[in-house]
Amino acid sequence: MAQTAHTDHFSSFAEFYPYYLSEHRNTVSRRLHFVGSLGVIGCLAMALATGDWLWLPAAVVCGYGFALVGHFLFEKNRPATFRHPIYSLMGDWVMFKDICIGRISL
Repeated sequence: MAQTAHTDHFSSFAEFYPYYLSEHRNTVSRRLHFVGSLGVIGCLAMALATGDWLWLPAAVVCGYGFALVGHFLFEKNRPATFRHPIYSLMGDWVMFKDICIGRISL
């Protein structure tokens, strides 16, 4: 799959999100992002339930690990998080919500 051209500056998240979605066209990649996000939620729940804060770095590894596999093996692109870390993190959770409500298919 060809890499999508990117814009270096976005004036708002609303402007960024369509670009974010264009970087997540591959179904397997979206599924990996979704599983990684579920893993983040699980790790955060475990940290709260057990008081073992080592679950927090596990949450980061889980979330980004699944996402990076999706980008490098299936999307064949460089994750937006390297250029737009805040908007990209926001995009992860908006895409997660959009998948949960059926706006985006898995």
